[in-house]
Amino acid sequence: MAPVILTLRKEGWAKVRVLATAQHRHMLDQVLAIFGIEPDIDLDIMRPNQALTTLTARLLLDLDDVLQAERPDVALVQGDTTTVLSVALACFYHRIPVGHVEAGLRTGDLRNPFPEEMNRVVTGRLARWHFAPTQSARENLVREGIPAETIVVTGNTVIDALMTVAPRDLDLGVALDASKRLILVTAHRRENFGEPFRQICLAIRALADRYTDLEILYPVHPNPNVAEVAKVLLSGHPRIHLCEPLDYLPFVAAMKRAYLILSDSGGVQEEAPALGKPVLVLRRETERPEAVSVGVVKLVGPDYDAILAESARLLDDPHHYASMARGVSPYGDGHAAERIAAILRESLMG
Repeated sequence: MAPVILTLRKEGWAKVRVLATAQHRHMLDQVLAIFGIEPDIDLDIMRPNQALTTLTARLLLDLDDVLQAERPDVALVQGDTTTVLSVALACFYHRIPVGHVEAGLRTGDLRNPFPEEMNRVVTGRLARWHFAPTQSARENLVREGIPAETIVVTGNTVIDALMTVAPRDLDLGVALDASKRLILVTAHRRENFGEPFRQICLAIRALADRYTDLEILYPVHPNPNVAEVAKVLLSGHPRIHLCEPLDYLPFVAAMKRAYLILSDSGGVQEEAPALGKPVLVLRRETERPEAVSVGVVKLVGPDYDAILAESARLLDDPHHYASMARGVSPYGDGHAAERIAAILRESLMG
């Protein structure tokens, strides 16, 4: 959302107020600092091991107070978090129009990813403006009966942000052997908790055992369902580095340094192809099929054999690697925020 905030702040007609729910406190604070954004309102909503029902209820109550005090003409939300769902619902109750950035992503399975697919489907029914990152996202919305005139393909603002910082000389902050190929891992999805995540970890360790020219970097999500299992199965290997979650700039540095990426993250599926990095997605479905269609991302699921086989193919076959490392980005050209600002200006100012 940072590119949208910064772009709108340059517009004389717009008064921008930034609300942070702090659903993801650590990730939020460092990104705000990078882009020089200070929240006008910070709900500091998260509590350890907070249930989704508790989080949603607390958000709705706090947002009710905020919306009554602020009385905005428009609220902008981005993505598919519980925050997005709660803001859209609270605004609906207050008759405040909502613009949904990154609208129209779908797997078609309401339970996967959980709860994100439900969050974005419901937000799609409540929003007035739908800023779709791709044509296929637009088509998803049209199939659901969303009026076509309310949907605009803008590209994804995550590419705007990436293009701002990627050219910099970024410090990874983790000591790695420059002579070895790096596999970057991100795995934290709720639907992979339990045995699927265990299979992911076993496959990661098997790769490190099989290829002595590899190093593996895994910034581990603090959720106990992830951190405790990763520690048991991956600690102690000389070429597997478990670290705290990386801030945005070091993470971009890690993507730039990586030979390939194993991930269940949505954003990585968009960012890594733009940097020319192959991604094996540790999920059975994706709401970002465009990169799969052009051959720079492949679904392997939380499947031990598939992770090993597809990683080995990329590590052993230079021609296959080159076919997936083409630097193709179907998710935008770096100007999505400008398009969003222009649409809002035309809609609100005439």
